[in-house]
Amino acid sequence: MPTSLDDTATLHGVFLDVLGLGVLLTGASGIGKSELALGLINRGHRLIADDAVTFKQIDKETLIGSCPPLLQDFLEVRGLGILNIRVMYGDNAIKQEKRLQLIVHVALFSTEELAQMDRLQGMYRQQSILDVEVPEVTIPLAPGRNIAVLIETAVRNQVLKQHGYLATDEFIARQEQLLNP
Repeated sequence: MPTSLDDTATLHGVFLDVLGLGVLLTGASGIGKSELALGLINRGHRLIADDAVTFKQIDKETLIGSCPPLLQDFLEVRGLGILNIRVMYGDNAIKQEKRLQLIVHVALFSTEELAQMDRLQGMYRQQSILDVEVPEVTIPLAPGRNIAVLIETAVRNQVLKQHGYLATDEFIARQEQLLNP
């Protein structure tokens, strides 16, 4: 059923402004989304909402995410408890709302699942929220991986995709040129 432009949806996750893009971190409860968000905030990115993010459709292709008033400025990190990001980091660490442009799903994978992963294309798909298609990338969690850097890289890659550049296409073209001079 089509949604009206007055519709809203509340999703579980952490919503951040990363390098100017609205990024929703999703994953299983307790997987470390808020700790990951804290790492990104430490790197200069901005918190919009932790735990519950309210999205409002403002046109047929745009969702704006914000934080419910009760949760505004707060980030809950297991072991540390509730943190007030505005008080700890200042006003610049908080953003009131942002357009949702990328979903980053973090997940644990078995060794077998990792071996089956398409290493050329990555794990990209589209997710529909209020009938708006939003790009999503899944990043596997593993010891020693710097997930904050991977998220920043996923954002940079998404910006390139929005401008029509696909590294995989260039890589395949180079291989074809090498094989068929």
